[in-house]
Amino acid sequence: MDVKKLTEEDIKLNLSKLNDWEIKDKKLHKLFKFKTFNQAFSFMTGVAMVCEKINHHPEWSNVYGNVDVYLTTHRVAGITELDFKLAQEMDVIARSP
Repeated sequence: MDVKKLTEEDIKLNLSKLNDWEIKDKKLHKLFKFKTFNQAFSFMTGVAMVCEKINHHPEWSNVYGNVDVYLTTHRVAGITELDFKLAQEMDVIARSP
């Protein structure tokens, strides 16, 4: 898949369509907070399945109920449509019971 680094304008437009995501360290960032470790780990497992399907993987860490996520596309050294697609999928998975 041919991916292109988004312009600042494109990033702002796409960012406005997401909830609670921000640009931090030149990457798309969000801290997901869950009540338990099991909920956080379940979220990560669901996201992992999507990541494998689209062949795009996050930089993330987990401490108890928190999952700290950074998205960037390393092969273009910036944010792409893939990052926004994964962010949207993460938001859907986080809302799932």
